[in-house]
Amino acid sequence: MATANSTSNLRAPHQGGILEGANPSVYDSKNPIIVFIIQATIIIIFCRLLHYPLSKIRQPRVIAEIIGGIVLGPSILGRIPGFTDAIFPPASIPTLSLAAHLGLVLFLFLVGLEVDLRLLLANWSVALSVGAAGMILPFGLGCAIAYGLYHEFREDSGLVPISFGTYALFVGVATAITAFPVLCRILTELKLLQDHVGIVVLSAGVGNDVVGWILLALCVALVNAGSGITALYILLTSIAYILFLVYAVRPALVWVLNRTGSIQNGPTQSIVALTVLLTLASAFFTGIIGIHPIFGAFLVGLICPHDGGFAIKLMEKIEDLVTVFFLPLYFALSGLSTNIGLLDSGITWAYVFGVIAVAFFGKFIGGTVAARLCKLVWRESFTVGALMSCKGLVELIVLNIGLEAKILSTRTFTIFVVMALVTTFATTPLTSALYPPWYRQKLAAWKHGEIDWDGTSLIPETQSSGGDAGSAEKYDAGDIRKLLVYLRLESLPGLFTFLSLLGGDRPISGSRVHPSKVGAGPDGQAEESVSLLQKRPLQVHGLRMLELTERLSSVMKDTEIDDVSTKDPVVNSFCTFGQLNHLAVSGDVDVVPEGSYAEILAQSASQHASDLIFLPWSESGSLSETGSTTVEYSTQHRLENGPHSQFITSFLSRAPCHTAVFVNNGFGRPGRREGGGLHRTKSRLSLRSNHGHPPAPLTDRSHHIFFPFFGGVDDRTAMRLILRLARNVNVTATIVFVDVQQTSSSGEAEVVATESDAPRKGGVQVSASASQETFFEQERGFFVSMKDSLPQELESRILFKTVNTSQPLNDVIGRITSEVGQSLKSSGDLVVLGRSREGKVSFRTELHHVLATVGQTGHAGSDVSQSLGDVAQALMAMEVKASLLVVEAKREDIVG
Repeated sequence: MATANSTSNLRAPHQGGILEGANPSVYDSKNPIIVFIIQATIIIIFCRLLHYPLSKIRQPRVIAEIIGGIVLGPSILGRIPGFTDAIFPPASIPTLSLAAHLGLVLFLFLVGLEVDLRLLLANWSVALSVGAAGMILPFGLGCAIAYGLYHEFREDSGLVPISFGTYALFVGVATAITAFPVLCRILTELKLLQDHVGIVVLSAGVGNDVVGWILLALCVALVNAGSGITALYILLTSIAYILFLVYAVRPALVWVLNRTGSIQNGPTQSIVALTVLLTLASAFFTGIIGIHPIFGAFLVGLICPHDGGFAIKLMEKIEDLVTVFFLPLYFALSGLSTNIGLLDSGITWAYVFGVIAVAFFGKFIGGTVAARLCKLVWRESFTVGALMSCKGLVELIVLNIGLEAKILSTRTFTIFVVMALVTTFATTPLTSALYPPWYRQKLAAWKHGEIDWDGTSLIPETQSSGGDAGSAEKYDAGDIRKLLVYLRLESLPGLFTFLSLLGGDRPISGSRVHPSKVGAGPDGQAEESVSLLQKRPLQVHGLRMLELTERLSSVMKDTEIDDVSTKDPVVNSFCTFGQLNHLAVSGDVDVVPEGSYAEILAQSASQHASDLIFLPWSESGSLSETGSTTVEYSTQHRLENGPHSQFITSFLSRAPCHTAVFVNNGFGRPGRREGGGLHRTKSRLSLRSNHGHPPAPLTDRSHHIFFPFFGGVDDRTAMRLILRLARNVNVTATIVFVDVQQTSSSGEAEVVATESDAPRKGGVQVSASASQETFFEQERGFFVSMKDSLPQELESRILFKTVNTSQPLNDVIGRITSEVGQSLKSSGDLVVLGRSREGKVSFRTELHHVLATVGQTGHAGSDVSQSLGDVAQALMAMEVKASLLVVEAKREDIVG
């Protein structure tokens, strides 16, 4: 019997889990992972749900995480009986705290990695003045209010006896510090990073951040030291360690990175492991010498090089796990220590408002005065002050350090958490109100001398209008001087071909002479090859937009936008092509939210005074370029109702100049062959012969353009653009005036299949409306005038004709199908369409029939139709063997 009992006592614990009746929410110290998973899941989901509505009012994620922690803590949900014991039992807090603090160490490494000291050195004077004033005044006010806090709440439980000087130092740092990561995010979302205000704030924020962490480290050292001499030893050891990192570790790290090619190509897995080990080792050292481990992690981030975009690429490897998983745990842990219920007296709330006032007005006034002394205008100065008052997650980290060091009680900790929440929440709306986009544009024009302070233009009207009537007439004839291109990786082949046609022929140069033989001419003069084509090149500016995501690396790309633009492969390929094809090219990269693509593109067109904007249609059906190189292109993808078509529609509604939307279908390369037929398959017996043959170089560089002219300002602009493209000797064009006839009384369509070289004057009108009749008469007159004024050198390559039909869409599709894409050896044909916003001709009934024939019933009037028009949707659905170019004239050109 005793043997049986001893055997039962030696049995292994139950492994069946819930199948044996176990409760997974009960904490087991031997298996803490189950409860930890429940806690992490609730925290992450809760913070994500809170962030969604807050993101609509442009609040940073830290606001949702702070509020989420407060809600999960004793302030709200913790008041429900049994909630804290079931979800956050006291025995499980050490495990949650360990994961949260590991994430905090890695996050402080990312914060240090985000700080670019080159920005501080490049703008040291303004950073010194604004940063110093933005710290000294709130630090002094913080020390002043610390006197009242120290004497009012020093009897709270959980505090260690510390001197008032140490307490005042901590409160001063808590009120003076600025949240650099959140500040970068706000500046990026408001498009202020490249503005003078953004540069001032960012430079001051870097210095403020570094000095704040140094003062906080000093404060923690004073608290942890048993005596003054120990604090001095800690301080000297810290200084020696910083010097060791800068002059010994950093050069060795840079040598390893250059040796492995990580700076040029991004960090390898081994380099990521090395960096994480350095971070943990540095955190370990600063922890054992009496300073918090986060300072060691922050220092390792500071010494990482930013050359070649290494810091950005390294952050991309680490940030997601830290910001998505670890940081919410840390803020939830902070929320468990926050108890709004302790703010239960009038004097406590008085200190709440006092701390908020000191933290906000100290930073606001200090930053404003310093910015004004740096010769910023008052409104710019107020904006600098508002931005410098941002606290955010850095403030929460500082407060938690104070709580862990028992400098702050739970009550005072809650007071400062409320202050951090209020000041961070107010930053974005206050900045938007003080420094809106319209004011930034006015201020930029005033600084450039284009207007006076009242908004009156200072540029002579003749200069702003282009000089004289002759130049305006040339522009009306289709002479494009400045072109803005939206750069996408997938659209580069078609874009290059279009630019080569629009830019004209390449300059012809004479033969080159060896440098040693220059001057050997018969007259002893230097013989230099001179370009035989002396014409002003087309000015083309390319803009590549990258999505501003929630990632820190995305914000870093915007803060280091000059380096990103210089090394971007798409921009570099575009600029190289332009230089080799007699184009005056420039290009840059902008990091913006997807919802702001249209606005930023329109602003860029206005800034560059563009005559035409070239917009490529997404071949993958997506606005983002992520994965666009691996997606299978198809008609379904192009016709999908998605963000890209909405972006096109949004941009066209605000376009400041003419716009051409390009839907590529083999433009610039031989035509795509039909599917089916025989395909080469791999064989294990002949791998070497299975690579196929490289395509032969293009021998036929011809392009044929088909343009159905329905009338209207968009079609007129499209015709002028075609005549510009036809200056290239490789281009031929057919321009068809579509004279629409009304249907018979029986409702059946009557198609008049007569053609002539000029439009008939007495065509049958579509309706009895006198305005429509006048409209079509004007368009016939324009068509005739363009035909009659055609330059002689273009007559052999451009054909004008007229067709009378009562089914214009079907007739146009039939003619396009029979005329374009006939040669597989050509460089691609093009169908040009006007967007036809006037709506004088309706294609909707025919569009329903066309889509029904290809199995797309019910798609008429989709986003594609609203973006490009009914004719373009029909041609895309029919998969015509040509690319499409849909042209819309600038808004002020619309008449009637």
